[in-house]
Amino acid sequence: MTTALVYEERCLAHDNGSMLVDPQAAEWLRVGHAEGPERLARTLQLLERSGVAQHLHRLPARPASAEELALVHSAPYIESIREACERGEHLVVGPAARVGPDSWEPALLSAGGGLAAVEWVLAEPARRAYVLTRPPGHHASAEQAMGFCLFNNVALAARRAQQLGAERVAIVDWDVHHGNGTEDVFAAEASVLLGSLHQEDLYPAGRGRAEDRGVGEGLGATVNVPLPAGSGDRIYARAMSDVVAPAVSAFAPDLILVSAGQDAAASDPLGRMSVTAEGFRAMTRALTELADTHCEGRLIALQEGGYSTDHMPFCTLAIVEQLAGLDPSFPTDPMELDVPG
Repeated sequence: MTTALVYEERCLAHDNGSMLVDPQAAEWLRVGHAEGPERLARTLQLLERSGVAQHLHRLPARPASAEELALVHSAPYIESIREACERGEHLVVGPAARVGPDSWEPALLSAGGGLAAVEWVLAEPARRAYVLTRPPGHHASAEQAMGFCLFNNVALAARRAQQLGAERVAIVDWDVHHGNGTEDVFAAEASVLLGSLHQEDLYPAGRGRAEDRGVGEGLGATVNVPLPAGSGDRIYARAMSDVVAPAVSAFAPDLILVSAGQDAAASDPLGRMSVTAEGFRAMTRALTELADTHCEGRLIALQEGGYSTDHMPFCTLAIVEQLAGLDPSFPTDPMELDVPG
């Protein structure tokens, strides 16, 4: 099994401004944004300092083209985001979604990182990838930015996979918030399965109900598993083994995509769940076993949420270790680490 890491430093330039709506208060109080660049930078640092990065194939991101963005998003919407970014100021472009003067290139690279991963993984069997980019995407619908998301990276990845011959694509979303944008894109399609584990009625309010199972030809291809606040490793493991994994297995996908939001972690400021790094490792193990059974190991995880800069890197490290088949104790010799002394 060969595992790639897609990381692009230029994604750090995306600037959401402040979590505060009042710009004057934000300036006075110096309150930044939860979806900040340090999320990625600290995760990459941990992957490198742990020795794990040296076992990963480094795959460069590339900008998504307008034609590729149009696989999910309308042309007027794409143009509206570009124009907002070129205004040279922080602008609200949707509910809880902002852009800054340097957001356009990171948005294209974040979407394109998923596309590059799909192209690489589908080229040969026994390939996996983790796409460590920002901004995230699963709240964005065809016509609306939302919840820190501009373009729906995982939906674009699924569409690209379909172009390359994947007839059935399974998306598993374990972000603590419901991936409403992804559900909206695929609700009426039988060729894309969406399995979502999320905190019940957290964000967006009223979305991700168990009775929401898709529409038309897509009825039954949406599997929502809303979980009560406080749910931890055992509950997530049970939801995965009893609901999501059987649905994925019955679907028999050609590719598994993961909306990997580590904001269900116990320390995350934007969720109320209690998943540990080992809980994320266990969910990843369940999905890699499904990938080995149904799609020659092919699995791609794309970064969504995760806002504890202390905890998220360790949760992501556990996921990447599992993807790459590395023992969590690796390396055993501390002299193998390149750590300044």
